[in-house]
Formats: sequence, C-alpha cells, structure tokens
Amino acid sequence: MGNEDKNDIIDIWADGGCRGNPGPGGWGVLLRAGAHEKELWGGEPATTNNRMELTAVIRALEALKRPVRARVHTDSQYVQKGISEWIHGWKKNGWKTSDKKPVKNADLWQELDQLAARHRLEWLWVRGHAGDPGNERADALANRGIDELGGAPRG
Repeated sequence: MGNEDKNDIIDIWADGGCRGNPGPGGWGVLLRAGAHEKELWGGEPATTNNRMELTAVIRALEALKRPVRARVHTDSQYVQKGISEWIHGWKKNGWKTSDKKPVKNADLWQELDQLAARHRLEWLWVRGHAGDPGNERADALANRGIDELGGAPRG
C-alpha cells in the first residue's frame, strides 16, 4: 500500500448537545485533511442530546465528496458503541433491541449506517471537556448551532 501517508486520513470531530434534554439542540463538526479544515454546524428547536450527536456524525460523512479513510472522534459513547458494536445486533433483529423494543433513533442509525458503509472509518471515543482541541471546537460549533436558532437561553 506504500502510498498511503498520514494526509490520506481525514480526522473528524463531531459533537452534539442540547439545552434541556429534550430541548433546543445543536451539532458541530470539524473536518481536517492535512492542512485543510472545514467547520459545519446547525441546530434543531426540539430534539435530544443523542439525536444531535448522531446528526453531527451524519452531517460530517455527508460532507465527504468521495470514499475516504477517516478517524471519527466523538465524546458520545452512545455513538461510538452504537456504530461499532450494537448496530450489528439491531440489524439482525430488525431494528429491535435485545429486549425486543424498537431501537431509539433508528432513522438516524440507518442513515449513519448507509453513509459509514462508503468509507473506511475508525471510531474513537474522546473524553468531552477534557482539553482535546478538536472536540472543544466541535463543542463550540454545536453551541453556535443552538445560539443561531434564536431565543434559546444559554446555560
């Protein structure tokens, strides 16, 4: 494979959050390929933390123009474990959990599953609010997504 150097790997930091859960939510993404960076963010007036975490990763993968190798950094164990471990069982069980309940956020999980299949992805969990610069920027973008909804009080 010799010609794959570090610049061939894209780093993605994705974060989502809510003020109130459910409540107004935002998502933020930092994409980095070599020296190039791209920021994405958005918000929804009534959503949940987990939906915003999933939406962040979906929007990041949608932004990729071609199949890539990427490291996805998320501070959400729900996203990291869901895509790496739980999703295989959900698909086998017709999108039911092990105790036969419908999988929450199945619409987003299915979308993420389809997008992820196009790429070679490594899913990395990072501790939130622990000084990881990419995660801190994604978190700030998610907050910007909420702020730009208008009228959502901070805190």
